[in-house]
Amino acid sequence: MFDFILNWPLPFQIISFVVLLGIGVFFLVKFCDIFVDSASSIAKKLKISPLVIGLTIVAMGTSCPELAVSVSDSVASLANGGNANVALGNVVGSNICNILLVLGLSALFTPMIVRKSIIKKELPILLAVSSLLVIFGCFFNLGDKLAIVRWEAIIFVVLIIAYLVYVVLSAKKGNDEEQAQGEEIVIKDMPIWKSIILCIVGIAGIIIGGEMVVFGAKGLATEGALAIGLDKDLTEALVGLTIVAVGTSLPELVTSVIAAKKGENELAIGNVVGSNIFNILFILGIAGTVNPLTTGNQIVVDLLVMLGITLLLFVLSLNGKLGKKQGVILLSCYALYLAYLITRTVIA
Repeated sequence: MFDFILNWPLPFQIISFVVLLGIGVFFLVKFCDIFVDSASSIAKKLKISPLVIGLTIVAMGTSCPELAVSVSDSVASLANGGNANVALGNVVGSNICNILLVLGLSALFTPMIVRKSIIKKELPILLAVSSLLVIFGCFFNLGDKLAIVRWEAIIFVVLIIAYLVYVVLSAKKGNDEEQAQGEEIVIKDMPIWKSIILCIVGIAGIIIGGEMVVFGAKGLATEGALAIGLDKDLTEALVGLTIVAVGTSLPELVTSVIAAKKGENELAIGNVVGSNIFNILFILGIAGTVNPLTTGNQIVVDLLVMLGITLLLFVLSLNGKLGKKQGVILLSCYALYLAYLITRTVIA
């Protein structure tokens, strides 16, 4: 869509990459909100309960930016006869960012209560699917690249369907606490014609935003590697695991921090844990089914970091809350991880 920029002089290309990346992130966040509001309104008109809407549409909505970026890369790579190499790094980076940065910042505002159901159900599920991703990502190759191949992606798709059925059935049979959580979801009421139009606009904006982010991020990584003499794969991984990951995690960051500031601290950690499960099963499942997802061997360390900090979150949550002390620990781990990424890229 934006290939014409590659014919411009190099300084204008770099400026364009930065502008497209910034506008793309804005589009992803803004049109994600539009899509969630309009889709929730349509679901309400169809007499679907607020609890089910919250567990499906709203949960998927916060993962829309990652989905748009990953699927855009898969489709573009398929059209060019190659394999997608952004999706895996984007999801791993986003999950790391969600736990360390999003929950770390949220915990600094106010202590977050961790419900027993999250400790007993959601966190173990997240640990299980994270472990499965590590196994798939580390032990199955496509040529000389580590990969998520189609059969693995299809397993993820089956698992996300099973997970959605599980959470909806559990919610309907749930206790008063879960019902109360569902009632906290505010769904905008709008005419059905307006909801449909805004839903289409939201989807279109998310798709365009995803194209912008992928094009801008890949362009910056390529030109940065050439200009400084760095390894292209490592530079692309650095951009995907940092700039793109933070950009696509903005909905989770905004939602969780606002929830924490309003005192709705139970929603913050539930939002992040649910989003991380969706990122692995839903996004990698869809993107990998479209086109196998490949990446360099350096992803092994990132996958292990993702699994390690997921286990860390589980341990920190066992006392029933995440306070300022836990927030500092999470943010310190994120700073160390960023330092490692920069060092890895520079000295390669």
